[in-house]
Amino acid sequence: MSGKKVLILDYHLGNLFSVKQACDHVGINAEITSDKNLIEKADAFILPGVGAFIEAMTNLENLDLIIPLKDAVDAGKPLFGVCLGQQLLFTESEEFGAGKGLDFISGSIKKFPKENKEGAKMKVPQIGWNKIYKAENGWKDTPLQDINEDDYMYFVHSYYVKSDNKENILSLTDYEGVEYCSGVIKNKNIVATQFHPEKSGAKGLSIYKNWAIQHNLI
Repeated sequence: MSGKKVLILDYHLGNLFSVKQACDHVGINAEITSDKNLIEKADAFILPGVGAFIEAMTNLENLDLIIPLKDAVDAGKPLFGVCLGQQLLFTESEEFGAGKGLDFISGSIKKFPKENKEGAKMKVPQIGWNKIYKAENGWKDTPLQDINEDDYMYFVHSYYVKSDNKENILSLTDYEGVEYCSGVIKNKNIVATQFHPEKSGAKGLSIYKNWAIQHNLI
């Protein structure tokens, strides 16, 4: 393993250990922590998450993680968001009323509608395997570079990302007629996925590995 240190941020709403196991598998030197004092010394960060947006932001604030994380990202350190961790990177969410996010990326989080375009009731949350496909910019030189168009990834969510800027959209997914942003990228140091790479088999693990290689973390 590299001497580089990656922090998996624990704000009490995360799939922490499955992410840690994925990191171990691909050779990332990762540590699970809630200690804000470790952020300045770390080389990169993973922000996982499963749960409610507002509760997550409240926990991050109560743990004093927001300002150190913003400072680190502003300094160019790599950040990988997963599931709820992707949603938290955006400006705001409509979940349980208007809630402010980290605002690293401009956009909002919307709830899947109750009915699809045919008027049939939608199954929410989306749980299970679904395809991801390329946005306009493609996947060359991104963590998704080894993923094929229409490969399946594992999802669990009731809300989805609506990005204000097309250049931030890394991948797209269609769920019962609703097309949404299932992966994002910004400034080369921020990347995130709505799906769970750590639960998506060998293809998913390749995303973590490529992210680490591209940022010299392994």
